[in-house]
Amino acid sequence: MIGGILSGTISSKFGSSQQHTQDQPQTASAIIQKISTPTISNAPALGNNNAPITLVEFGDYQCTYCHRFHSDTKDLILTNFVKNDKVRFLFKDFPINDLTADRASTLASEASYCAADQGKYWQYYDELYNKWKGENTGWVTKDSLKQFASNVGIRDINQFSQCLESSKYAGVVADNYNLAQSIGLNATPSFIFLVNGKRPVEIIGAQPYTVFENAINQIMA
Repeated sequence: MIGGILSGTISSKFGSSQQHTQDQPQTASAIIQKISTPTISNAPALGNNNAPITLVEFGDYQCTYCHRFHSDTKDLILTNFVKNDKVRFLFKDFPINDLTADRASTLASEASYCAADQGKYWQYYDELYNKWKGENTGWVTKDSLKQFASNVGIRDINQFSQCLESSKYAGVVADNYNLAQSIGLNATPSFIFLVNGKRPVEIIGAQPYTVFENAINQIMA
């Protein structure tokens, strides 16, 4: 799914420009903290944790436009902004393409955290998008997810399989989904820039790299 570009606050969840109660800013602060914190400790952010900008992708591993972002834009952001300590990058699961009983998007997200248990979170993230074959086309199965684990060098496939079969991370993925909904997101990919002392900025859809480049440069100006 793809939408327009929005700047400023993310709906009203972060409060209005004039805070009228003491509770509002506390709520906004708690939401921002949750967005900017890695989902689990074994799935850390990419980049320097002290970078001035945090870029959070809310995505679905089956999503066409998420795949496009991964193919066309992500590595440019990593090269030009993450590796020089200007941006830290996080991924949050928003499996909105679960249209079939096999709940493939959720299953892929759960598998990524099973990979994280063995230190392969970002390698598995990349593998899922590298092996992408469309939305709800049957390419995400427990067997394929186990093969992807082998592909990225996960040594204990039995541990990975047990993690996946037990739905160990089902609650974690559901929490990320609920977080996305709570801040008014309804499309993937959705991106949120968080900057100390400035209000959040949101970009919807697999926009060209130049959109991200311009947003980052404007935020840092």
